[in-house]
Parts: sequence; structure tokens; C-alpha cells
Amino acid sequence: MTVSGAFRTAVEAKDLDAITRALDPDIEFLSPVMVKPYRGRDAVTALLRVLLEVFEDFRYTDELVGSGGEAGAAQALVFRAAVLGKAVQGLDLLSFGETGLVTGLTVMVRPLPAAMTLARAVGRRMEEQTT
Repeated sequence: MTVSGAFRTAVEAKDLDAITRALDPDIEFLSPVMVKPYRGRDAVTALLRVLLEVFEDFRYTDELVGSGGEAGAAQALVFRAAVLGKAVQGLDLLSFGETGLVTGLTVMVRPLPAAMTLARAVGRRMEEQTT
């Protein structure tokens, strides 16, 4: 199984240890609902732990794979879920380094009301982890 396949399988199984093994130590996580990027495996793992808890009925519905090219290997995983009862549609855009590990993860979500609910729910839980 490829690392990209391993990442998807791990997310679908909600297996945080397997997800973490697929992440590059210097991974960067970006999202329009987050004020700042998360950098590094530990910080991204902490955030993904919260996302696994916050997303309800999470499922990938489609997969798009890039050809490699100058920017390196890329994959997009389209998903549907709910957050506090609000339907969310989103996209996980993954980039892979030379080792095959995930070096970049950008998560886009819509519609705006659900994205705002997600930002608030994740923000509260991340604050609880740091206090």
C-alpha cells in the first residue's frame, strides 16, 4: 500500500497512530478556518486528534491523484461529514516528499456556516488541550 493509501485508510479507521506514521516530521497543515498554520508532526497530530473527535460520520467520497510533476506527488481526498449537526463538505489536499510521507496537508471545507462551526469547535478543544 502506498503512503497516500495508508493515510486514507488510517483516517477512515480513525487510527491516529497510523496517521502519524504517514506524516513527515516537518509537515505543514493549512486551512482557511485556522488563523495560523500548524507545523511539525507533533502539532499536526494534536490537531488531527481533535478533528477525529469533532467530525461526525466522516467519509471520503472521491479521490484525485496528481501525476507528480514539478511540485511533487499530490493527492486530493474529497469528504463529507458533520460538525455539531451541520453538514460539511471538504477536501484534504496532500503533498508528499521524496520519502513518500505527507509533507503538506491543506483542508478546505464548505459551506461557510459549517466551516465557522468547525473553527469554533476545534478552537475550543485545542485550547482545552493546552490548559
